[in-house]
Amino acid sequence: MNNNNVQDYDVYEVFSQKDLTSKFESQFSLLAPTPEIALSMAQENFMRREDIPSNIFVVKRENIHFLSPEKRQTLLRVDNKDYRQPSYYGYIPARWRELAAKNSSN
Repeated sequence: MNNNNVQDYDVYEVFSQKDLTSKFESQFSLLAPTPEIALSMAQENFMRREDIPSNIFVVKRENIHFLSPEKRQTLLRVDNKDYRQPSYYGYIPARWRELAAKNSSN
């Protein structure tokens, strides 16, 4: 394969799903000229494995968008928002019991 032929190929990321309710997991990358051939190559690879997934799909690597390292800082947790944590609402069952006891005594 010479350099001109390599330029006609795209990198595809292959994802699989163990069953229809599980999450998609990244498996491997491959070079292919079209999405159909990439899917066929991925399918061929999975047919050699013992655990066959219920679903596979391929995505051109250039179509996957992600946060740059500079923008990843926006994902850091802000510590002034405790109400977003489930533990913040731990007092609610005790409060309900107090209200129920108060109402039953009236």
